Amino acid sequence: MTKQNRNIIFTTIAIEGETDKLIEKLCKRYSLKKGEIVKLAFLYLDKAHINPSDAPESVKTELSKINKRQDDIIRFIRKYEEDQLNPMIRTSHSIAVKFDVSVKEQKELIASEINTSRELQDNVLKKISETFNQHAGVINNQAKQINDLAGAINSASKKQERNNNKLLKLIPLYSELATCGVMDGKRKENLRAEINDLINE
Repeated sequence: MTKQNRNIIFTTIAIEGETDKLIEKLCKRYSLKKGEIVKLAFLYLDKAHINPSDAPESVKTELSKINKRQDDIIRFIRKYEEDQLNPMIRTSHSIAVKFDVSVKEQKELIASEINTSRELQDNVLKKISETFNQHAGVINNQAKQINDLAGAINSASKKQERNNNKLLKLIPLYSELATCGVMDGKRKENLRAEINDLINE
């Protein structure tokens, strides 16, 4: 039997009484009409690719499948960590340690050169003072130039020391950034911001 209303063709199907009771029950539960619930049921079966003639599997079987998939994912993550992340972290740590040692050696060398330079400057100042002791005007002029030079050297020394301190602060930050895991996105952003603040200080 067919009926046409607003260009929609309705058809009827024969169902047994027990199925009709089940449809009535579902209609009451979800406040739907019979036509709506039948349409939605078939759309669901089509979208989910469910064969209604197949017997539904037990909850235990489905949970077992889910657990197997989770185990597969965990195994993959552990394998990836072992093959990729751990070697990378070890390499990064090794580089950071070597870099730290190199910076410490560089700092000691710079400090030694600064001390040597200061000693040479002191000797030069003493010689200049001894040489021009009899010429007060020349000595005063030379003393002013020497003080300016000493100030410039002291300023350069302080600047160099500030740069060294900044470098020493940057090294552990870069090291920590290198050892951050895949899931530490927020920590990485914080470290990058801290590094940028230090660099632009």
